[in-house]
Amino acid sequence: MGTPVLWTGFTVIVFAVLAIDLFLASRDDKPMTRRAALGWTTVWLFCALGFALGIYGLLDHARSREAAMEFLAGYLIEYSLSVDNLFVFLLLFSAFKVPQQYQHRVLFWGIFGAVLLRAIFIFAGTALLQQFHFLIYVFGAFLVFTGIKLVIPGGDDEDDDVSDNKVVLFATRFIRVHDHYDGDRFFTMHNGVRLATPLFLVLVCVELSDVVFALDSIPAVFGVTLDPFIVYTSNIFAILGLRSLFFLLSGALWGLRFLKPALGIVLTFVGVKMTLGLLAAGLERVGLQAAVDWLPRITTPHGSEPSVPTPVSLAIVGGLLAFGVGASLLFPGQKKAGVVATEEVKTDVDEALHTDHPHTHRSLARHVEQPLGDVVGDAKQG
Repeated sequence: MGTPVLWTGFTVIVFAVLAIDLFLASRDDKPMTRRAALGWTTVWLFCALGFALGIYGLLDHARSREAAMEFLAGYLIEYSLSVDNLFVFLLLFSAFKVPQQYQHRVLFWGIFGAVLLRAIFIFAGTALLQQFHFLIYVFGAFLVFTGIKLVIPGGDDEDDDVSDNKVVLFATRFIRVHDHYDGDRFFTMHNGVRLATPLFLVLVCVELSDVVFALDSIPAVFGVTLDPFIVYTSNIFAILGLRSLFFLLSGALWGLRFLKPALGIVLTFVGVKMTLGLLAAGLERVGLQAAVDWLPRITTPHGSEPSVPTPVSLAIVGGLLAFGVGASLLFPGQKKAGVVATEEVKTDVDEALHTDHPHTHRSLARHVEQPLGDVVGDAKQG
């Protein structure tokens, strides 16, 4: 567990930067520029690295080096797995035609809510693992299964039609949604009835999507450490940088074609790492314990188990992710049809606003005649 100084420092850093972001950087309705996104991404990255140095300097020396590396490994795993969240954000914003100037508001409150939900998941998960150690093997097997799905082509395809998406269908079942936006408001009055705007529906979908992705990412960090302080702080620093990372990479996300398979291998590695104790016991029964005897062993409340050292885990995870990004840069993928169509809408609108040519006005009218209610209505009917 972290010291009071580290907990205080973590809380001050998070709330100070969030306050600056909310009251200064996001006080107008202008879309976040690529330059501003790069600046905020850098700020959150240096906050995380600075916190890792704080862990190294303020914890007991016998534990400080290991804890700092566990934090960095957990941060790297969570940050990279969160790229899947960015794909979902992009699909939601494209399908619901969320105006660019309001996207940052959805992401801010979506990620703020995720901070609270992650706290519940992580501390509840830690308590469960302390009481029922066998769950670590269940989590590990789940990560191996998920990792293999990510590696297999087509094993984890995204659904481009969000009206059939389970998260959207679940949200619209309990929320009465108006067909049109009302500025940056989450709720509006229509015929004397208070209704949620599509912006609120997107916010709920962002929150629910994070819950789904947390089922992968949090067990993955448990594969690095069971210290709830390290798990929680590394998770929070990673997801707090998601908003700026989205605006920085939104135009390039579809080119990262090899990142998802790399993430699959990372999850599989972490899952195997979590099940090493069970695997070693099985190998010992059949006389093949030499297969894991070369690994260093650690003493746990449940006995001695083989373990992969944290520096090795950090190097493997970092190397796999670097390979995934590097290969994607050399051989980029293509954007999905839904995102391309949305970008064409934006291009037509920009042309119509800046020229008087009749063709561009017809193009604008063509898109205006396709109401947002079609997407919301399809989800309600589903």
